[in-house]
Amino acid sequence: MDQRYIRQVQLSEVGESGQQKLAEASVLVVGAGGLGCPILSYLAAAGAGRLGIVDPDTIDRSNLHRQLLYSEEDSGKNKAEIAKEKLVKINPTITVESFPVALTAQNYMALMQQYDIIVDGTDDIPTRYVLSDACLLLQKPLVFAALFKFEGQVSVFNYKEGPTYRCLFPDPPKEGDIPNCNEIGVLGVLPGLIGLFQATEVLKIILGLPGILSGKVLYYNVLTHQQRVFTIRRNETSIKEIMKLGKPLDVESQNCEIIPIISLTELKNETDILWIDIREPGEQPELSGPGVLHKPLSKLTESPLDLDPSSRMIFFCQSGLRSQQAVRVAQEQGMKHCLSLKEGAAVLKNWLTK
Repeated sequence: MDQRYIRQVQLSEVGESGQQKLAEASVLVVGAGGLGCPILSYLAAAGAGRLGIVDPDTIDRSNLHRQLLYSEEDSGKNKAEIAKEKLVKINPTITVESFPVALTAQNYMALMQQYDIIVDGTDDIPTRYVLSDACLLLQKPLVFAALFKFEGQVSVFNYKEGPTYRCLFPDPPKEGDIPNCNEIGVLGVLPGLIGLFQATEVLKIILGLPGILSGKVLYYNVLTHQQRVFTIRRNETSIKEIMKLGKPLDVESQNCEIIPIISLTELKNETDILWIDIREPGEQPELSGPGVLHKPLSKLTESPLDLDPSSRMIFFCQSGLRSQQAVRVAQEQGMKHCLSLKEGAAVLKNWLTK
């Protein structure tokens, strides 16, 4: 047994048989940026036998504070190819393949079918939908993550007939509704932490360990260190649609209902609003007062909204991500005028107390 794995093999849940499973595993990581770098580094170090890297982008100096596989002299070079060079140095016993191209609905088959597990390290919404649809068609698990300011979310989709990405977000948002880190910034440690959560899920899948985040979404806030896990359901309607189509659905051509999102800048002197706080108890800052109701997302499906369906409701959370899911649940319960607040609770508190 290679001494590099000795501490890992000493775990009774891993052992030599588990290390052999890792050696025989193949993982495709789509995106070699802030999430991809920690995912790839730790999977390589753990002895994942074959790693594939898909990324058409080149390294920019602005990447270096969070993409720690790269250094100054790598600027201008392709991320997938440089990541391959660095990973082979971390662990020369594994096989690493680089694909300096974008994953699309046209090339997904050639890129994905040869790997056991797919990992989403992108910040591109259309690519996420292609990945979700492709994993459903190819019957491969997809380890997902997303970042927003100081918050990240992680889940495992399409694992043993579990929910897919479309079960969480059936319809793509409008362009500009969800900005990426190039537009709003990102604290360098956040993608590192969330990427490690993703790498952990990959290892759990390979080794058959319990607690895989299938049917669940983990939310983590790096400022408060609050960690929440929410349950999601499999949406058979959207799954059957993709299976019947037999190919990833083109996000650009979809004609579907979008989850309505509103910004505080769009609200002027409106007062007839129910503010629905879907955060969990204890999340800061606390908001209370006339028109503010507390309906935690984790309880929303168990305790339906007992409200007038015609009321104008704006759902909010810590950063504007969970509230979109809450709107979808409320719509399913017959609420007709519900929106997701683009900003988070802290901004709303300041706005309400002006």
